[in-house]
Amino acid sequence: MKNYFAVIFASLALLSASCHKPVPEPEPEPEPVPAAFSKGADVSWLTQMEKEGCRFYDASGKETECMALLKNLGMNAIRLRVWVDPEGGWCGLDDVLVKARRAQALGMRLMVDFHYSDWWADPGKQNKPAAWKNLDLEGLKKAVADHTTDVLTALKGAGITPEWIQIGNETTGGMLWPDGQNYDSFVKYVQLHNSGYDAAKAVFPASKVMVHVDNGWKWSTLDWFFKAFSAQGARYDLIGLSLYPEKGNWKQYTDQTLDNIVRLHSQYGKESIICETGMEWTEAETCRTFLTDLIARSKADGSHCTGVLYWEPEGYHAWSKYSKAAFDNGGKPTVALDAFKD
Repeated sequence: MKNYFAVIFASLALLSASCHKPVPEPEPEPEPVPAAFSKGADVSWLTQMEKEGCRFYDASGKETECMALLKNLGMNAIRLRVWVDPEGGWCGLDDVLVKARRAQALGMRLMVDFHYSDWWADPGKQNKPAAWKNLDLEGLKKAVADHTTDVLTALKGAGITPEWIQIGNETTGGMLWPDGQNYDSFVKYVQLHNSGYDAAKAVFPASKVMVHVDNGWKWSTLDWFFKAFSAQGARYDLIGLSLYPEKGNWKQYTDQTLDNIVRLHSQYGKESIICETGMEWTEAETCRTFLTDLIARSKADGSHCTGVLYWEPEGYHAWSKYSKAAFDNGGKPTVALDAFKD
């Protein structure tokens, strides 16, 4: 019995001592690692160009797959537009999946750019897809949500997670005209935008969902847009801007755009990304100077600009008739793209 009580008392002493041990401080959570600055390109024409016989070459003349070539030039991100029911299937869901898989295989980050149209959407046109032509506002909101969900669910099923999801392309004047035109009122446009935002977040909660407007250098337009956009309760995580200067005004436009990005952050708490830029391909030296300056200043502390993406650099003029590509007509990158090198 004596030994029994001794064991009990010893156990109680140990228990008491353990109860009075200081509780260790919890390990501090690691600081989140900031995402690397985004340097990339929209290459949505790529599969169509390849189908039509276009080939791409590095500076030494070696044939190279285009995305790999851009990665070798220092890019880390790919942007792909999505059309609803496009002629020939280019930039439709299946085509987007092909390009997205290639980008992922190269370790490239992905931006998905929903146009909500069967063809180009921009400040001059925001045409409804043919299949949505007779829908009322509620029908359009559902169509936006369903289309967004379908595309993103397909990407998710392929194991691909976009870092950025863009609700509409250069929607300075709204989307899905005339219902979502915003020149007189932002009410319907913001409802359509929020339908896309909510659908995107339901599939990829961690992706940054963005609104994209043109003329990033023009404060009067940005001020008008974001005051009205915010007043209607628009939901967004990031601002996308277009910046297309000319040889004679690139310094002014760069200054104004970067100043505007700081002002937008101050007023709305959102960072920006320059998701479209370019200059005449015949001004490659000037374009390199412009891009070098833009990237360096965007990467500086306090800029609130998280990246710079060139629009369709591979779409050289002889094929696309687009004058602001950054490849020559022989399929080689011009010196403009040297600005993206680390």
